[in-house]
Amino acid sequence: MTVDSSMSSGYCSLEEELEDCFFTAKTTFFRNVQSKHPSKNVCKPAEEPQCPPPTLQEIKQKIDSYNTRENNCLGMKLSEDGTYTGFIKVHLKLQRPVTVPAGIRPQSIYDAIKEVNLAATTDKRTSFYLPLDAIKQLHISSTTTVSEVIQGLLKKFMVVDNPQKFALFKRIHKDGQVFFQKLSVADRPLYLRLLAGPDTDVLSFVLKENETGEVEWDAFSIPELQNFVTILEKEEQDKIQQVQKKYDKFRQKLEEALRESQGKPG
Repeated sequence: MTVDSSMSSGYCSLEEELEDCFFTAKTTFFRNVQSKHPSKNVCKPAEEPQCPPPTLQEIKQKIDSYNTRENNCLGMKLSEDGTYTGFIKVHLKLQRPVTVPAGIRPQSIYDAIKEVNLAATTDKRTSFYLPLDAIKQLHISSTTTVSEVIQGLLKKFMVVDNPQKFALFKRIHKDGQVFFQKLSVADRPLYLRLLAGPDTDVLSFVLKENETGEVEWDAFSIPELQNFVTILEKEEQDKIQQVQKKYDKFRQKLEEALRESQGKPG
C-alpha cells in the first residue's frame, strides 16, 4: 500500500510543528506586550494648526448645540468664569494585568467623599486583568488634562502602577475605518468632546498601554512578570494541544485507510 501523496506532501515532524508553534506563540505574546498595532489602525499624532482660543460666546454656542444633541441627561454646564463641566466615557482596552493592593475592601461612598486612599493602607500587592473594553464614565472640567484623567481612572480602580505606563487615545471613525491617535498629557478631553459632539461613533476615548517601542522590563513588578510567564506557558500548552489534535486526526485517517485496504481483495 502506498500513502496518498496529497497527505504526505508538506508533512513535517511533530517536533518541527511544535517548534514553529512555540515560535509563533512567543512572537505573538511579546508583540502584545509591546502593544504594537497595525499601522493602518493607528494615527500618528499630527501637527494641528494653532487656532486662537474660542471666545466665551463661542463656547456658550457650542455648549448649547451640544446639549440639544445629548439625549442622556449628560449635558455640559458653563460657569461664569468661562470654564465648563461635563462627562466623558473612557473604554478600557488593557492587554496586560494591573497591580492593585491585596485584600482591600471596595471603596465606599464615605471613602470617596473623604478622599481616603485605600491603596496606602497596605503594602501587599496582587495583579489581575481589568475587564476588556469596560467603560468608565467620568465627570470632569474643561481644565482637566489627559494626565489627570489617567490618574483619576487608576485611582477609581485602585491601580498602583505608574501612570506613565498608560496613555489615553482618541478613537476616530473616518471613511469606514477606525483610527487611534495618542493624546498628549496636556490635552483637554472635554474640549475635544465638545468639538466632536456627543456622538461616540464620531469620537471616543480609549485607555491603553503606553506605546514606547521596546519593553522596559524594569518598570514592571514581580507579580506582573510572573503573570507574563504564566500567560506564555498557557499559550504554549494550548499550542501543544492544537498540534496533538491535528496529528491524532491524521493518525485516525491513516488507520481508517489501512483497515479499508486490508478488507479489500488483493
